[in-house]
Amino acid sequence: MTAEPATTVCEDSSPALSVPALRDRAGGLPRGGSPRVVLDALVKEYALEGVTIRALDGVSIDVKPGEFVTLVGPSGCGKSTLLRIVAGLEEPTCGRVEVGCVAMPRRLGASGYMPQHDMLLPWRTVLDNAILPLEYHGVPRKEARREAAALLATFGLGGFEGARPAALSGGMRQRVALARTILTGRRALLLDEPFGALDALTRLEMQLWLLDVWARLGATVVLVTHDLEEAVHLSDRVYVLSARPGRIADEVAIPLPRPRPEDVVATPAFAALKGRLLAAVRAAGRGAMRS
Repeated sequence: MTAEPATTVCEDSSPALSVPALRDRAGGLPRGGSPRVVLDALVKEYALEGVTIRALDGVSIDVKPGEFVTLVGPSGCGKSTLLRIVAGLEEPTCGRVEVGCVAMPRRLGASGYMPQHDMLLPWRTVLDNAILPLEYHGVPRKEARREAAALLATFGLGGFEGARPAALSGGMRQRVALARTILTGRRALLLDEPFGALDALTRLEMQLWLLDVWARLGATVVLVTHDLEEAVHLSDRVYVLSARPGRIADEVAIPLPRPRPEDVVATPAFAALKGRLLAAVRAAGRGAMRS
């Protein structure tokens, strides 16, 4: 591949963050703007022991400002790689990546990225884990701790600011990790299997909590998950990726009303959408095996 990847970052309009202490840290997006995220004909190849491995093959995705979009597909289809490319942690072999519309030389810092594991530093308290992005952007420690403490209280973590990660439940650790992601000040959030390690009951509680946070923030969210029920529960739309090399095999709209109550998972409409998504994932897998 010889084409150079094009990268731009830009502003679109959507509801402002509800936590007044938050502010844009990296430039490019003023407060109150949630960006559109666009991938156009994205290709990613790796060289492994002299062999070229194609991980993603012509992936095109369009996430509207303030939309909640989920990526599903078999293990190894490139979902996490795609998210890392949007975050600026990897570069595509070719194709176009946009997070808004103000030109920037690099995507790194244009979105808040939460990896699969919470990555909390065990020697730091909850509060001092949360302030890491503020420290990175040069916010004075006293001010950073004040801003983070306000957000932790909003996330139901008031009173745990001085606790170490080992003393927290899995759900609480994930809340700290998401708070840290939001404290980047970015209006695009990239979440890679944030609840994959949790038990079923805690996962449901965290899904409901995430929906509430997302509704208040008005952020653009791209989520990666293996859980099809989670995808239906949270999303406006779901993209189905094929087995490697990852291609967009299907796009499933989730027209369930918002806000979504806890018992929506027991409704016939929810079951029908989950069945449709399961059929799409199975068809994508069969198509990859024939190719």
